[in-house]
Amino acid sequence: MHYLTVSFSYKHAPLEIREKLSYDDEDKKGCLKRLLQSSSINEAVILNTCNRIEFITSCADIDEAKEHIFTMLELKTRMLREELEKYSDIFDDSTAIHHLFAVASSIDSMVVGETQIAGQLKDAFRFAYENGFCSKKISRAMSHAFKCAAKVRASTDISSRPVSVASVAIKMMKDIVGDISGKKALIIGVGEMSEISAKHLIDDGIETYITNRTHQKAEILAKDLGAKVFPFGELEKGVNEFDIIFSATSSSMPIITEEMVEKKDFKRFWFDLAIPRDIENIDDENIVITVIDDLQKIVEKNIEERKQFVRQAQSIIGRGVVEFFEWLDALNVEPVIKEIYLKAQKAAEDEAKRVLKKGFIPKEYEESVKKLAYQSIKRFLHDMTKQMREATHEAKSDTTTGALQYILNSKNDNIPDKYKKD
Repeated sequence: MHYLTVSFSYKHAPLEIREKLSYDDEDKKGCLKRLLQSSSINEAVILNTCNRIEFITSCADIDEAKEHIFTMLELKTRMLREELEKYSDIFDDSTAIHHLFAVASSIDSMVVGETQIAGQLKDAFRFAYENGFCSKKISRAMSHAFKCAAKVRASTDISSRPVSVASVAIKMMKDIVGDISGKKALIIGVGEMSEISAKHLIDDGIETYITNRTHQKAEILAKDLGAKVFPFGELEKGVNEFDIIFSATSSSMPIITEEMVEKKDFKRFWFDLAIPRDIENIDDENIVITVIDDLQKIVEKNIEERKQFVRQAQSIIGRGVVEFFEWLDALNVEPVIKEIYLKAQKAAEDEAKRVLKKGFIPKEYEESVKKLAYQSIKRFLHDMTKQMREATHEAKSDTTTGALQYILNSKNDNIPDKYKKD
């Protein structure tokens, strides 16, 4: 069993590539089904955020699984394999687990220390698990990833003064707009990104409106935050009235198009925090559109400020990865040891029956003979099984466990049938 992650993140895949790879929930189900059509992939999760699209899998053969993933993405994006590979990062086994732990701990985020990613990863895992696309193999990795992330937050100050993509966008908005007094803002969407943006705007004294396709959801969020509601059906009117717009929906198509926009003599500042983008490219000198990847300057400052905490986190993650594989190896060897003892007990019982049947020992000593035989074998096995447990910490422990499974001819092993004894 192996772990394989194919990642397209803000580091190497620009916004227009991440848009092509993005999935909404309905598309995600279809993609996960197609992933599991490969005989090499047995479990899968798709993590889809504004900064990354990742295919997290458990597989029997890394090369075959990788081939299947890229073939699937070629068909989705109509891009050549070479292009897709150029924009991707590929992690397998220990590097895949290290990457997962780093993502969960938010040190691989565009905004280091941001608090959203752990929740997004949990949601992605829950979606796959509840729909039957992943089970114990990825569950084990995710459980350890979240524990590692909690340890990073508890042991470092990486999440002190909590930040997020939305809060960074607000900081950029203040830098671009300058004087925000008297401005009106429209928030499109009711997700976490929208909520954070709205809170910051309201705290800064900006008259803030919220709109959403589902009016009731907009009303609930507006009431919670002390904002006003704007009818989604009047969005075309809104884009020509508001000074500031923040949009972060899960729409697969732009919701603000060029044909909706009228020429105005005042400056408009639009922040598109969605993947795929909510706002089309619009050629108007009075409209300034900022997208996720434009936040880089503030992001670089954030990384510089948190370098010390990142180093501390890396150390915790490194130890966490080692501990995870030691734990996995222990899981592998314990069933083998149990089966050895069961076979030993069966051998002791059979031998006791044999000597009794031959009349070598009187019938009344049957239980004592069984106990003697089994205790002798247990004593013989003690040092051996102790060595087996210690061997789980070594690099070749999988080979050792596999060999023992082969010798035992265990029906629960991972050995292909063609290599088993008759």
